[in-house]
Amino acid sequence: MSTSPSILSVLSEDLLIRVYGFLDPPCRKKWRLVSKEFHRVDSLSRTSIRILRVEFLPALLLKYPNLSSLDLSVCPKLDDDVVLRLALDGAVSTSSLKSLNLSRATEVRARGLETLARMCHSLERVDVSHCWGFGDREAAALASATGLKELKMDKCLSLSDVGLARIVVGCSNLNKISLKWCMEISDLGIDLLCKICKGLKSLDVSYLKITNDSIRSIALLPKLEVLDMVNCPLIDDAGLQFLENGSPSLQELDVTRCERVSLSGLISIVRGHPNIQHLKASHCVSEVSTSFLKHIKALKHLKTLWIDGARVSDSSLETLSSSCRSLMEIGLSRCVDVTCIGMMGLARNCVNLKSLNLACCGFVTDVAISAVAQSCRTLETLKLESCHLITDKGLQSLGCYSKLLQELDLTDCCGVNDRGLEYISKCSNLLRLKLGLCANISDKGIFHIGAKCSKLLELDLYRCAGFGDDGLAALSRGCKSLNRLILSYCSDLTDTGVEQVRQLEHLTHLELRGIKKITGVGLAAISSGCKKLCYLDLKLCENIDDSGFWALAYFSRNLRQINLCNCSVSDTALCMLMSNLSRVQDVDLVHLNRVTVEGFEFALRACCNRLKKLKLLAPLRFLLSSELLETLHARGCRIRWE
Repeated sequence: MSTSPSILSVLSEDLLIRVYGFLDPPCRKKWRLVSKEFHRVDSLSRTSIRILRVEFLPALLLKYPNLSSLDLSVCPKLDDDVVLRLALDGAVSTSSLKSLNLSRATEVRARGLETLARMCHSLERVDVSHCWGFGDREAAALASATGLKELKMDKCLSLSDVGLARIVVGCSNLNKISLKWCMEISDLGIDLLCKICKGLKSLDVSYLKITNDSIRSIALLPKLEVLDMVNCPLIDDAGLQFLENGSPSLQELDVTRCERVSLSGLISIVRGHPNIQHLKASHCVSEVSTSFLKHIKALKHLKTLWIDGARVSDSSLETLSSSCRSLMEIGLSRCVDVTCIGMMGLARNCVNLKSLNLACCGFVTDVAISAVAQSCRTLETLKLESCHLITDKGLQSLGCYSKLLQELDLTDCCGVNDRGLEYISKCSNLLRLKLGLCANISDKGIFHIGAKCSKLLELDLYRCAGFGDDGLAALSRGCKSLNRLILSYCSDLTDTGVEQVRQLEHLTHLELRGIKKITGVGLAAISSGCKKLCYLDLKLCENIDDSGFWALAYFSRNLRQINLCNCSVSDTALCMLMSNLSRVQDVDLVHLNRVTVEGFEFALRACCNRLKKLKLLAPLRFLLSSELLETLHARGCRIRWE
């Protein structure tokens, strides 16, 4: 008997693409598995992809011909040879690619980068962050991608002014560049960058040892909107004075932890840029003075202000908030003088607040939290770490009024109890919740979170000793979207509770450090159910036997980072783990008492072509073969000797 054709087969391709556009990612995945029409539309309309295994790269590029964004940051075996083979494959087209993420691709060097630049004619954005081998030769190769507009080179420690010069000469149309932690870059490189790339809109020079001479050059950029200078130890108020009369388009400035910057420098910025929207000056000013408050009144469009660590009196906070009523984000962590009086003024004046950081503000009480909750109805992020005077009364107000709250940090808030969690659970849009070191919560409180916070993505229960198997079961049933779960040192957990974690199919990050009652049975259950796990911390889980590690080796093929310190793994199990976990790149292997030198040797040989970080006991430096250590170093692996 003939089957009737699918209704989708009579729709035009344009209509199918429009329908496909209304579906969220999980629905798209289901549809393309059961419908040939949607599978074809997915192939034609997909514009971005993140590839986990490099051997599938050619086939996927053929399958998705209209890709504009390609993420290769988690391909452990990506190197120049792979790129060259791809270039020789005439069927593969990369001409439509505009964005390429090569972060941590340490084995892609000058030859590979030059080939990629030649293949991808339309490249506009490239990320080579944390590529320790990216130096001046690689920069020269990348410079042939003349159409680049955005370039991220964070922690490219081998890059010097010479390499930067090659890039700016070849890619003069850059409008966004990040040089964070590129420690060989000096004033000379920044000066050349500013002279050639006049169209720069965003520049990050955080952690560089540049001087005020660089700021003088940066001030000449007419279109600069965003400038990040976190922890630049040689920049001082004189440097910020150059910005006062320069960079007329500046909208965002971050001078967090610039130890030589004071209120005088910030006043220069405020005076010269009355339209600035984001000012971040955490831990660089000692107090908010009357002169600063006088000038900040001109910032009518200010949306973000970070003054963490400064002395802010109640009257100063009242003046500040009444002047900057457009504030949507304010950082006041470790501002020890902040009290309820100042917070009530802030809540009254800045009703559009979306993010508030009050971590370590010891005088903040329920009165302040209630005022914020009632006045700031659009609040999305609230950080209250170590606010010991917060109790369930303040959390009751959050549950009643903060219906849009997405992130709540209650770490080390000793006043939080089960009743408080019941109130918090009414914030049904919560995505991230931190409850670490909250000693007064139990399964009873966690039941409420599991029952009502179904959208939760991240949950931190570090050292919550009163939390046990029943609570974990409730979370596993109710919070199916969890992708990050921290359970370290929750000492009452056993295999019975941990087995329930296998229901969390989207879990990618799991910390089980120091849970002594977990055995191989619990780890096997997690491994079989949580197949998307990328990060796993099993440090001090001393009772997990080889059966658990065998299951981990068989099921958890997506693991990229694992901590096995102080575990009871054997030579055989460790070799199987390191051999089977084909995507693992970061491994901690300290104090493995059952593993011999030969076991370490075989295990590391099985994965030496993909490891990027490795932690070992110092004596092994003299016991492992020099050939193995040289191979690891040549492949870009950084070894930390404990």
